[in-house]
Parts: sequence; C-alpha cells; structure tokens
Amino acid sequence: MTTSMKNQIFDQVPTDNSGSREIGFAIPQAYNASRILFDNLAHGRGDRLALTGPAGSRSYAELCADASRWGHGFQSLGLRRGDRILMFLDDTPAYPAAFFGAVRAGYVPLLINTLTPSDLLQFYLSDSGASVAVTDAEFCPRFDAVARKDTSLRTLVVTNGPAANHAVPDTVITAQWLQGFSTDLAEADTHRNEMAFWMYSSGSTGRPKGIVHLQHDMAYSEAAFARNVLKLKAGDICFSVPKIFFAYGFGNSITFPFSVGAATLLLPGQPKPAAIFGAIERFRPTAFFGLPTLYTALTKADGATSTDFSSLRLALSAAEVLSVEVFNGWKALTGLEIVEGLGSTEALHIYLSNRPERKKLGAAGLRVPGYEILLKDKDGREVGDNEEGILWVRGDSNTPLYWNRPDKSAETIRDDGWIYTGDRFVRDSDGFHFFRGRADDLIKISGQWVYPLEVELCLIEHPDIRECAVFAAELPDRRMTLKAVVVMNSSAFDAAEATKMLQDYVKAKLLPYKYPREITFIDELPKTGTGKIDRQALMRV
Repeated sequence: MTTSMKNQIFDQVPTDNSGSREIGFAIPQAYNASRILFDNLAHGRGDRLALTGPAGSRSYAELCADASRWGHGFQSLGLRRGDRILMFLDDTPAYPAAFFGAVRAGYVPLLINTLTPSDLLQFYLSDSGASVAVTDAEFCPRFDAVARKDTSLRTLVVTNGPAANHAVPDTVITAQWLQGFSTDLAEADTHRNEMAFWMYSSGSTGRPKGIVHLQHDMAYSEAAFARNVLKLKAGDICFSVPKIFFAYGFGNSITFPFSVGAATLLLPGQPKPAAIFGAIERFRPTAFFGLPTLYTALTKADGATSTDFSSLRLALSAAEVLSVEVFNGWKALTGLEIVEGLGSTEALHIYLSNRPERKKLGAAGLRVPGYEILLKDKDGREVGDNEEGILWVRGDSNTPLYWNRPDKSAETIRDDGWIYTGDRFVRDSDGFHFFRGRADDLIKISGQWVYPLEVELCLIEHPDIRECAVFAAELPDRRMTLKAVVVMNSSAFDAAEATKMLQDYVKAKLLPYKYPREITFIDELPKTGTGKIDRQALMRV
C-alpha cells in the first residue's frame, strides 16, 4: 500500500451522502468517536447505569473516568497519533474503557477474537505494526515467542488479574498502573474520516483482512439501524451474546446502548446456555442479541423452560439464515418473535433487517434506511423483483479499504463506495430480501448445478434435525459431491435409516439430483468465536 493510502485521513471517502440525507445524519468535520460514550456526561446521564454483569457494573461517570485513565496511560507509552493498539479482551468493563480511552486519545484499537492462536496473533501484530497490546490476564500465554516474532510489540498491558509468569514483551504493565492518571481526558482533534478502529475478517477464504473503520462510522450505524429497528430507550439493558470483538456484538453492546444512555450487560467467558439463562434472570435485560445457532442451543438446553424471560421485549438475530423451526421454538419458549437481519464487518453492522412490526420468515429483511441496496447479475445489470442477483451495498459506515490489501480492496470496495458482497439474493415485490448463497459456491453434481445452501435450508426444516450444514466435498477422483453434517434432535436413531430418510426428504422437497450423497452425524456442530458454524472445521469431519 502506498504512503498516501496509509494517510490517517481518508480523503478519498466518497462524498455521495444520499444515505446520510435520508436519515438526517450530519457529523462535523472535527469529530471523535469517543463522543458516543462521553456525550452522556454532557446530557446529564453520569449517574445512569452504563454496564452491568458478573464482572461488575459502572455508571456512565465511572466508565468515562476509566476511559480517561486508559487514554492517559496510552499517552504515557509514547505512542503517536494513529498508532495501533491490539485489544485481546473478553467482555468485561475493561474493554469499553480501554477502547474509548484509546480512541479519545487519537489511537486506533484493533478488536481481536480471543480464540486466536499465537501464530495468527503474530500476523495481526505484524500486519498492524502495533507496539502495544492490552489483554486479560488469562490470555497472557497467547503472547508467547511465536506471537511476538518479527513484530513491533514492546508493551503488554494486563488487566483483570496478574500477568502470567512466562516470556512476554520487554515491558509488562498491569492495569493498577492506571490509577495514577487523571479521570479527565480531552478528545484528540480527529477528523470525521480519520481511522478510529479496525476489525479483522475471519480469514475463512484466505489471509484475514484488516477492516478499517472511521471516526463517524459508529454514529452512522446507530442512526441508520438502531434508531429505525431497535428504537432503544434510556431504560433498556442490551445483552449481546456475540462478543464485542465481533462487529455485530460491538454495535449491540457498545454503540447502540451508549448512544441513547441505555445500559449493556457484559457476560465474560464461554456463553453456555446455563450462564446465559442465569444472566437473564439476574440482570433482567430488555433487548437480546444472538445468532441462529445460539437460539437453537438455548431452546434445546436444560433449564430453558424454567427460565424467566419476562424482562425481554426484543430478540435479534443476524449472520446466518434463521429457520422456521428456530423462530417457532424461541417464540414458544419466550413469547418473542426473533427479528432477523443481515450485515457485515465491512459495513460495521446491519443493512438489511426485518422489523418487529413487519417481518417475513426466511428473509434477511428490508433495506435499512441510510443504506442503498442493489441486486446485479454477473454482467452488472441491475435485476428486478423475483430475479436473483448479487447484492451490492453502500452506506456511510462502509470501510474505505482493507489495510495493506489493495488487491482485496479492489475486489470488494468498488467505485463511489459500493461494496460487492458476493452474496446472492432475491428481492420480492414487498422489498424483502432472501439469501440464496454465495456467488462462488455453485457446484456441479452429476452434471447438474447445485447450491449447497438450498439443500441446507431444506434439511433444517426436517422435524428430526436440530442443526446441520451442507457443503461441497472433493472426492479422491477430483469429482465434487455434496456432504451434509447433521445433528439430530434425539440420540436414539439408526444412522443408515436416518441417512436414507433425509436423502429421500431432499429428493421429494427439491429435485432428485440435489440430495447429499454423504451424511455424517455428530453431537454438535463446531462454532467459530463469533458463534457461527465453523464450516472450515466441518470439512475435516
């Protein structure tokens, strides 16, 4: 990437603001994203609850004081404006405090998946050039010699416990060091189009990509999605099971509640059903955010029917297609209908969504105000209703580039700020969009073209299936076949009989050639750190 592309101010951000005009969004040229948090003090909300959960609670005044200490602490390390700080943190009050402290002081935090192994952590440190990292004590061993090799990391700040006794960077600081710093921090004079923070893609199709977001992006996603779909109030408590490092969880836990003076419930550790049920009963959240795989697990888990869900008024899902079975199961358990949406890390949050008052099962939803949506065929021609096309999205929260990846930037981030998603959709006459798979996942089986997602959506509707995944698998002779990995509702079944039953089911519901030639039964589908089905791991099953 050229020096000019690495400039902290992205002068090439598109100036077409039709989406901004639609939602009445206006941000001054001089803007710092920490105002999402700190403006609560200006609005007299200092005494209101900002954070709650097993790791402790904070008022807005307390959280702003913590963030200010973090900002001063980072300044004391000799960082320069725009320097990156890698954040390897679980969901505790330290995360938003460190994040907003870094942003307010003019630095750029990187939000990293805490399931990342040392060798991939090395890539993130090397790619970003981060010289400082912040981590929970339990993750210190991850910063070993493998992670630090050929990187600029010199300082590790450890919070939520003492540093582990093993080889670590030259300087290790515990969060106690912050207590000597001021609780008041002036915001850096950042530009609205200056880098604010990064997230990384999952890397499922190659090397992970650093997704750059700008100072105004958080506020834009709140004005577009949260105001039109969530409609949060100051008395709400948001509970996002997907973690903060995940773009979906970041908006749910940080951007949206803080923008209106609401609170967020943070649950550290593995999100097991028992822990989730306990948090709901103890802390009484009003808005709940999950994924289809999570809702499936919760509706089937021990303790589900004895949990008091009466505090919830809203349940959201994203990232994967929500089946009728999961929708109905959650409604039977809680009385709530799940509101499904679709977004991406590149756009920061959701740009297609159903509404609590207007939804269609199986649809990713309607266009979210503030985002432009186009469906185009492979030749670039815009398609009409009930025609399949590849989805393009434009909004003022779109990333301007992938860091150090001009090739991938050119593939995905097109002229005038449009993002080519590679997702195939059909839009009906009411404006609802239905996911039809990836543009590149079409495979030929017995001379016929098949989309694995179509078969997966068919199978998941079978009453005996709890969850499943369908994908292409290569045979020894290089031919392609269709493989299904299935979790049954009951452990009492004959595999051979179940295989034939499910194959016949697909043949009857779809076309005979679309049935999965291989079906493997397992107890639970592997999940990624964001709660999605880990399809790369499934290919090794």
